[in-house]
Amino acid sequence: MDWGQLAIKALISGVLIAAASEIARRSPGLGGLIASLPLVSVLTLVWIWRDTGDAGRMADLAMSSTAYVVASLPAFLILALTLRRGAAISLAMACFVIAAFAGYLVMQWAGRRWGLPV
Repeated sequence: MDWGQLAIKALISGVLIAAASEIARRSPGLGGLIASLPLVSVLTLVWIWRDTGDAGRMADLAMSSTAYVVASLPAFLILALTLRRGAAISLAMACFVIAAFAGYLVMQWAGRRWGLPV
């Protein structure tokens, strides 16, 4: 493993996350848009291609990313609803984590049955 390349990957990825959180602090709508962009997925696809040159691996990553995005959507809805109803942040985040975990488990089960790379 080339530690220099790993450091560059971490730096670029970290800068994007920090930028999204700073923008979200000023404008939740714009921050949500940026956070919803598949930046992490695109960066991962670029790193995978650069490191392996394997288009099949990239296709599998794209498919599994899509499956897990679908699986996590209910968790975001649960987070928003619990916060809007006045729940404490810790409770809302716990509900979010539990819902996301449940969604991922369901997607792994369903994905294996449907032949998805999960």
